[in-house]
Amino acid sequence: MRKKIVAGIVVGVVLLTARMTNDSKSGDIKEFTAFFDVSGNEIDEDNEIMELIAQKTGARCREQWLVGKSSEEAIAGFIASGEYTDFISGNEALYDAGALLPIDYYWDDYPNIKNLMPAEKWNRFRQSDGHIYWIPQFGVVHGKAVEVLHEGEAFWIQTRVLKWAGYPDIRTIDEYFALLEAYTAENPVMEDPFHPGELLKNIPFTVLCDDWRYFCLENPPQFLDGYPNDGSCIVDAKTLTVLDYNTSETAKRYFKKLNEEYNKGIVDQEFFTQNYQEYLQKLASGRVLGMVDQWWQFAYSVNGSLEKMSEQGCGYVPLPITMDRSIKNQWHVKRGAELSAADGISITVSCEDVEGAMKFINDLLDEEILKLRYWGVEEIDYNVNENGVYYRTPEQREAARNLEYSSARFCMYSYFPRIEGMLSDGINAFSPEYQPGEFFDALVPDVKECLIAYECRNYVDMLGTNEDPGPWYPMYSYSEMLTPESEAARVWDQMNRVKRDYLPRVVMTDDFDAMWQQYMQNYKACHPEIFFAEMQKELERRSSP
Repeated sequence: MRKKIVAGIVVGVVLLTARMTNDSKSGDIKEFTAFFDVSGNEIDEDNEIMELIAQKTGARCREQWLVGKSSEEAIAGFIASGEYTDFISGNEALYDAGALLPIDYYWDDYPNIKNLMPAEKWNRFRQSDGHIYWIPQFGVVHGKAVEVLHEGEAFWIQTRVLKWAGYPDIRTIDEYFALLEAYTAENPVMEDPFHPGELLKNIPFTVLCDDWRYFCLENPPQFLDGYPNDGSCIVDAKTLTVLDYNTSETAKRYFKKLNEEYNKGIVDQEFFTQNYQEYLQKLASGRVLGMVDQWWQFAYSVNGSLEKMSEQGCGYVPLPITMDRSIKNQWHVKRGAELSAADGISITVSCEDVEGAMKFINDLLDEEILKLRYWGVEEIDYNVNENGVYYRTPEQREAARNLEYSSARFCMYSYFPRIEGMLSDGINAFSPEYQPGEFFDALVPDVKECLIAYECRNYVDMLGTNEDPGPWYPMYSYSEMLTPESEAARVWDQMNRVKRDYLPRVVMTDDFDAMWQQYMQNYKACHPEIFFAEMQKELERRSSP
């Protein structure tokens, strides 16, 4: 349901090298500020590539990230004060508060922005006054999509579990938990990788349900039934009908399975009380054998630690889990299909240099700058072979993994717009982690051994790829934009409150059937049919010629 952290590159857009200030002196460089309503890592003030980008574009940006507050609290604070950063994670609340400037009013002079998407897609972003107030940061693909990294949701499992079982074919939720049970019975503990001689108790399966991240708990039934991530509903593609995955038989079976595994001690007994940081700490310790989550939500935070535990097999791979083997999974949909119009990056009314801000975004979409953002500098951060293919040496990969080095060296401006796909040479991907050969070569030994065992070269091979479900996809981009005053939004909010309240109780109860019945009574009392009727109207609107 939540937007994903990905990286991208431009293909076929107008290059604006002539517009860039190639010889800007330090005193001529403009300074902008940005706030993003997610957790993130600040770039060092003297970051080398940030300064190189500043010299080429004439501008730099100091990024601020969410710390100690919820996204809603942080945005409400800005609105209450009436003072904003130059750039901000734009959304409906900020638009309603009059905090954002219309991007399309200025974009004729900035073709990298205007040509980011065709008019049909831009029209999804138009607000009630006919203007566009934010630019999508993720999900835009020009040219060939690169299918190696699965950033989305999946049932993940550590390679040591699969290796112990001889790399079995695991495709159903029952098979998944049976494997976790069997492994844990024989391997209840692991050696503490950071304190030799000490043992840590393995956690077979944990669930993140902290704040908005509770989608890890509530939405797997849509995937288990073979649907893609529409988030707030599922769509029958044959009849073009919106359906409620919360009340499906698969939902009941799944949560009954979680309840059984919780009472066996397989599901983390602390899953309901742990916050996001505690969840990440558990994953980073190597103790968690499996979980369901979106890749972006854990990988950037914990992979550095897990790579140091490769000999123990603590790396994660995704499995194509559904409820039954007869169901074809749709965990991975072709890149570019999941484009949400619910939010993006905006320029605020507090920005004193709107044209400079537009130019900064425009320049960040230039291919020369995009290569700096994601690949770095040739012969320092990457090399080019005789066939024009970009690659990194083992030393360059190790340097990129080093947090201290990368903070001082690399500047991805990761929440500014980018385009996913290939560079204009048609050979290289927009980022090293999406470069097929580089992706495989850079894998830590345990993950590489696991993929080879399954005759795969990447995470997508483990799941399979599905085409764009249809013009409606994803439906969550509409539910996230419902105005708070609408009846459908009120019902949607009530539905989520009931799910957040009852689903943990459903998992932890001693009497599943009674608790499920109580949950369904309270859920149906919200009149979800009002919300789904609104979603049906939107489905029909998006599907009409």
